[in-house]
Amino acid sequence: MLNEAASRERNDDSPTGLKQEEADARLTQIGPNSLPEPRTPSLLATFLRQFRSPLIYILLAATLVSFALGDVRDALFIGIVLVVNGIVGSVQEHSAGKAALALRKLEQPKANVIRDGRLQEIDARRLVPGDLVTLEAGGRVPADVRLTCANDLLCDESLLTGESAPVHKAGLSAAAGPREEAHTMAFAGTLVTRGRGRGVVAATGGATEIGKIAAEIGKASLTKPPLLIRLERFSQLIALVVAAAVALLILVGVARAMTLNELFMMSVGLAVSAIPEGLPIAISVALAISMRRMAKAHVIVRRMPAVEALGSCTMIATDKTGTLTLNELTVTDIRLPDGTEIVCDTGVDLDACTMRGDGTPPAEARERALALFKAASLPNEGSLVKEAHGWTAVGDTVDIALLAAAHKAGLPREAIENDYPLVARIPYEPDLKYAASFHRHGDSVRIFVKGAAETLIDMADRMDVAGRGEPIDRDILLHQKEEMAACGLRVLAFAEGETAIETDGGFGRHLLVDLVFLGLAGMQDPVRPEVPQAIRDCHSAGLDVAMVTGDDPKTAAAIGSAAGLIFTEDQVVTGEDVRRAEEDGQESLDRLTRNGRVYARVAPSQKLALVLSLARNGHFVAVTGDGVNDAPALKHAHIGVAMGRKGTEVAKESADIVITDDNFASIVSGIREGRVAYANIRKVIFMLMSTGAAELLLFLLAVPLGLPMPLLPVQLLWLNLVTNGIQDIALAGESPEGDELSRAPRRPSEPIFDRLMIRRIWQSTLVMGAGGFAMFYVLLEQGYGESEARNLLLLLFVLFENFQTLASRSERKSLFQLGFLANPLLLLSIAAAQGLHIAAMYIPILRETLQVSPISFSEWALLLVTASSALLVVEIDKWRVRSKPIDLRAL
Repeated sequence: MLNEAASRERNDDSPTGLKQEEADARLTQIGPNSLPEPRTPSLLATFLRQFRSPLIYILLAATLVSFALGDVRDALFIGIVLVVNGIVGSVQEHSAGKAALALRKLEQPKANVIRDGRLQEIDARRLVPGDLVTLEAGGRVPADVRLTCANDLLCDESLLTGESAPVHKAGLSAAAGPREEAHTMAFAGTLVTRGRGRGVVAATGGATEIGKIAAEIGKASLTKPPLLIRLERFSQLIALVVAAAVALLILVGVARAMTLNELFMMSVGLAVSAIPEGLPIAISVALAISMRRMAKAHVIVRRMPAVEALGSCTMIATDKTGTLTLNELTVTDIRLPDGTEIVCDTGVDLDACTMRGDGTPPAEARERALALFKAASLPNEGSLVKEAHGWTAVGDTVDIALLAAAHKAGLPREAIENDYPLVARIPYEPDLKYAASFHRHGDSVRIFVKGAAETLIDMADRMDVAGRGEPIDRDILLHQKEEMAACGLRVLAFAEGETAIETDGGFGRHLLVDLVFLGLAGMQDPVRPEVPQAIRDCHSAGLDVAMVTGDDPKTAAAIGSAAGLIFTEDQVVTGEDVRRAEEDGQESLDRLTRNGRVYARVAPSQKLALVLSLARNGHFVAVTGDGVNDAPALKHAHIGVAMGRKGTEVAKESADIVITDDNFASIVSGIREGRVAYANIRKVIFMLMSTGAAELLLFLLAVPLGLPMPLLPVQLLWLNLVTNGIQDIALAGESPEGDELSRAPRRPSEPIFDRLMIRRIWQSTLVMGAGGFAMFYVLLEQGYGESEARNLLLLLFVLFENFQTLASRSERKSLFQLGFLANPLLLLSIAAAQGLHIAAMYIPILRETLQVSPISFSEWALLLVTASSALLVVEIDKWRVRSKPIDLRAL
């Protein structure tokens, strides 16, 4: 099939291109040059899908139970929560389906094509395989193109490969073999940075490399956010516990000869009371508050569960180009022939160049550095212009980097062009490995050359040492070049010479002899200044950081070290290592990723395989990236983090989170807020489950021992309404406690009910449930009527649950450390709940319905002291935890 396609490409490669009739026929047969739009499910189907959750099933059952009890108000409340939750989820899912559509934005809207023997501009959607197209600098490749000729053609393929350096392209020759043909393709969506080319369209639409990525990210995600995983387990546990408790009570009731009506009323009342129907909206509030806080820290959350997921991550697999680095080729190091080293500022202001070490460069060293920058600026085809909105660069990235470095050194090209009028130029050609220019200066013509170190060393017979032209020492210069290359730098050399104004044979290559070697410049895509501290913060927060890049291993290792990654030489893994491990099977790949921390020369498909392998190794994985090549991994990781400024639309639409300032440090802020969100969710769950379990224990103690039902079903519903109406939402908005990043991340396998929460729930359940039973029993023994005892017991549980809400504000810190006024909404909700119940004691309709009445001052005092024990027991346990340096994960 490939041979047939290649044969057709060659047959179509004629000076006249395709005939319009043939192009139209192929367009009809193959379809437009655009990516297929993903099938969009109907709004109703998307909405109904939001209800496929165990917790939702329980809430639907609670709604039916409430209607059966005639409590329309509680049923409507639960129903409204379900509908709002469904609408929010539908909107989020609808926005998530735009990833494949965003890929089309990378396509060139117009294409230059030769049809019927003439060059014409057409809509790129109308390109077909076999079309003859032309490419030039500054444009994007409109389809996958097999090049037939290329003139100094460079393409930036970083959004496909992750490699920052432009890729040189060559034309397809008749004798080219498969290995050579691999370098003759220009891929759809990539940018032509230099030169011109012509070629035959080999693939369009979904058949292009971008199209294959679109198909990959269109698949359903292979992972779930940690919060959803934990909530599913939590919901199943709730269902089992409530069902078991109710079944036990029914059996006891049958043994006690309770009527079916009594059994039914007791069962449904307990079920509604024990099911935390306020949990979904409380979780949504916790996540929404953290979303707003994240937005202020330049972190935009596209999918709500991603808030908590980021805080639960144990591993960040980060892209290099544009994420850890500036995605700008920059001159960082200058090496003069005598060994003098100069460090160039990597900022964007182009205003500083300083010596390595203390002080400023000696005057003579600076003069020699300026001579080098002169040789970097004059034989340069790039352009760097300062405009009102900032700097505008046009040309090859290497040329731009050299112009920027010269500007930083105080030698902008404009300052020397008038003194050195251009006479002739030898453009850069890959085969030549150098560029040269000839400039009139006084009574002679000055020659300036830039290019590969080995090439220029051979052209020179002297080198600049302390301003003097001394005999060249080629071994020393080659050693300097190797030292710089070992640091991951791309090394370029510079030389100058002089010739007479009139020369035989013109100004050409024959004059590039007996030059003076000026020095070397090392270029790289530098690490962002804020990244090392951000990675240190990640390590202190217990997160592992791995780098995944398409660059070569030496460059990747150098950038990783500069960024602050902690790794050894054996932890640098190549794409070839990954390929061999994949061939040996999943277990072999998983062994590789347990140790690897720097992954170099990694293909896009391998990046996805690495992410899935890390997840199998027990990590919750956050993946960062900005290119099309990152999209599949962003889509299928536990959490995808895209860069907002320089990131492609594809990456942003595939990700769960977008960093608007492209600042890796912002991820740390996001992790902090994610941990805050999860901590607040745990606080709500603890409060709801401990109070619900206390009500169950109250009945499990009273009914089997022959006591009357401690609370009537309508009283259970009222208790559920006033104590869980707004307190759980207010609790979800608790502020950060300040030590979120000093704790290790929770284990991925850790359930919501860890040992700490289980112990606290049992403690609170015993205090409230057993304490309530004891008081109910004593009151009946002292001659209180059932109605009077239930009145006091109901008020006691209102107080219990309000004190328990205060106790739930932190897992480690005392309520008195947090401060009472730190969450005013919570205080208002508690006051409102208590006030509402007091009002019910005096409002006739509510008094009769709930069978409640006012109580005496002494009874109030007794109930307050008893209820405060709920807060006291939690505070004692917090003190015990704080007194020992115990990791919460081990509790």
